[in-house]
Amino acid sequence: MPLERTHGPPSLRQLVADSGTLYVANALIGFIFAASGPVAIILAVGAQGGLSEAQLSSWIFGSFFLNGLVTLLFCTLYRQPLVFFWTIPGTVLVGPALGHLAWAEVVGAFLATGALMFVLGLSGLVRRAMHAVPMPIVMGMVAGVFLRFGLGLVHAVRDDFRIAAPMVAVFLALSASAAWSRRLPPLIGALAVGAAAVALFGQFQPGGGGPAGGHVLARPEWVMPAFSWRAMVELVVPLAITVLVVQNGQGFAVLDAAGHKAPINAITVACGAGSMLAALVGTVSTCLTGPVNAIISASGERHRHYTAGLAVGVLALAFGLFAPVFTRLLLATAPAFIAALAGLAMLRVLQTAFNVSFRERFTLGALVTFLVTVADVPIFHIGAPFWGLVIGYAVSRLLERKDFGAAGPAGA
Repeated sequence: MPLERTHGPPSLRQLVADSGTLYVANALIGFIFAASGPVAIILAVGAQGGLSEAQLSSWIFGSFFLNGLVTLLFCTLYRQPLVFFWTIPGTVLVGPALGHLAWAEVVGAFLATGALMFVLGLSGLVRRAMHAVPMPIVMGMVAGVFLRFGLGLVHAVRDDFRIAAPMVAVFLALSASAAWSRRLPPLIGALAVGAAAVALFGQFQPGGGGPAGGHVLARPEWVMPAFSWRAMVELVVPLAITVLVVQNGQGFAVLDAAGHKAPINAITVACGAGSMLAALVGTVSTCLTGPVNAIISASGERHRHYTAGLAVGVLALAFGLFAPVFTRLLLATAPAFIAALAGLAMLRVLQTAFNVSFRERFTLGALVTFLVTVADVPIFHIGAPFWGLVIGYAVSRLLERKDFGAAGPAGA
């Protein structure tokens, strides 16, 4: 099945005419969102998995710089707000795997996931693949892997009340007011207050050690992938599902609601190619972002939204180039700051995961998937998220057969 046709790049005059202050402002807000809580999740997962500062810096470089290039290309060719970043559920999935897999094996799984998505995009089978596993069961796995970030938020308040409690208070206060949350997104407010608390209480401890310690510009670490059957089984299918179903599915829905017709096959090919390239510098799989695309397409004229996507792409390139600086700054803050920021970033996603999992159909399968994932017991050295999907799906096939015959989004 051929890829969707492009509109072609706009002329310079058209680009200038379509740009505007509103679109730049929307791009800035969307980018700050991507560069705050989601980056904290990378650092939290990487630190738990024993990755070095240089490896984390390389991961962040790939997340922003390489995905920024894909964003610029697609926003230009399709003239839509098509911003690509990295999969947050996929990032969380990697955390437990780093406890028993070598980094090269994980990178090999990133590469294989990219190849799988690339083939699915070219074949035109991506829509069928997106509906292979019922969404409630998928979100049961997502809820299971995200739960520890919610618990980490509670532990951060317990362990460092002075840092985490003001962040939570400001997040809740801004979330309670629709007017204030439009002016200042709650997560960005929590970031600002947390940074102020870190400075006020002397919790910022920069260190010059480590391979990335003195670098300003990015020096991506090229990783030679290693391919092992347990890494392939444990990570490739869950990663592909989180990108195609959870992340891209959300992105497609956001764009559809804004009146854009997203090129699904071309986007899947881009996610595959981007993932394979990003894997070589130790970056998790590329996806079409939902939240950022929602922010930049929420206001303004539809045919001008792509300029906000281009602005996000430019900001991503700059952030990626200076990844060592931002990595070093974040790692120098109190652990409670990172934990609280990551936990707050996950709250709405975790809420959505529970709502989708237990709202209507496939609820027993979703519950089993959630429990198996949270238990985090590997079988045959393969991590729990994979087994959660397998066992939850099997339970639904056995005990919830009627749900597979019911039409509607719950079974999609």
